[in-house]
Amino acid sequence: MNKFKLFIISLFSVSFFSVAAVATEACLITKTDINPFFVKMKEGAEARANELGIKLSFFAGKVDGDHETQVRAVETCIASGAKGILIAASDTKAIVPVLKNAQDNGLLVIALDTPLEPITAADSTFATDNFKAGELGGAWVAAKLGADGVANAKIAMLDLNESQPSVGVLRDQGFLTGFGIDVKDVSRWGDEDDPRIICNEVTNGNEEGGRTAMEKCLQRDPDINVVYTINEPAAVGAYEALKAMGKDDGSVLIASVDGGCPGVKDVERGIIGATSQQYPLLMASLGVEAIKAWAEDGSKPENTPGLDFYNTGVNLVTDDPADGVDSISVQEGMDRCWG
Repeated sequence: MNKFKLFIISLFSVSFFSVAAVATEACLITKTDINPFFVKMKEGAEARANELGIKLSFFAGKVDGDHETQVRAVETCIASGAKGILIAASDTKAIVPVLKNAQDNGLLVIALDTPLEPITAADSTFATDNFKAGELGGAWVAAKLGADGVANAKIAMLDLNESQPSVGVLRDQGFLTGFGIDVKDVSRWGDEDDPRIICNEVTNGNEEGGRTAMEKCLQRDPDINVVYTINEPAAVGAYEALKAMGKDDGSVLIASVDGGCPGVKDVERGIIGATSQQYPLLMASLGVEAIKAWAEDGSKPENTPGLDFYNTGVNLVTDDPADGVDSISVQEGMDRCWG
């Protein structure tokens, strides 16, 4: 009798621990796996997943804009039985149907950094206020130029890609708004009719794309003196094109977004005048926590009051502050940077 009880208890214990050993599964899908921003996002998600006992799978596009790879990744996550997906979408409109299928199959969908279109297509969004990030850069450039400089500015807008994902639109339109230009339809870039805007060229968010885009803009007008870039790798490429034209003498102001350690160092070196720093580690760790909560009790994260997303913060980094524009120093930016 005692042996029989012991057998039953042992069988129950083995079954219990087998069930307990099955970890909650989640997926992180990023635009690329080479951009330092997404590398750090992956590190943050992986660290938090390990702390919480979550099995995390990683997927990334071959280049920024690789929508089809992201679609296949979502389908893989659905089939694997994952409880949630964290995604920085390349095509924020086209990805929505396959993510809706994921939700219909019980997965929580969290957008990281890049809001879906519509933003409500995700269960929640953890992101920088990308409009604010661009706006800070535009306001800084305008303040440094002064009224006469603003009136006579020649601006190159180096955007992400032709599909106009929300993150690129928000940063572009924020920059122009901060600079004082009428953006017409705030939901897209490139429809402005202000003659100060010399060009809108796409970069795919990398250095080579930034250099090529800047070269095209300089062919259109070699007297460009203001450059906005979607991110810091694109800014470095733009600077190389300017340098090749002998315009690395401080006569061109470059404002960018991201705030990775290499980008902040480029501010220190004078390549970038100011950059808006965001915090991918926080986005990723909060996303992992949200999937764990969803798996345990079905709860969803709440938005920042007054916003339709959870704002993970943004700070303008520069050692050349401008009156009326909030910023932090390069040293503080280095203390907070990533990558």
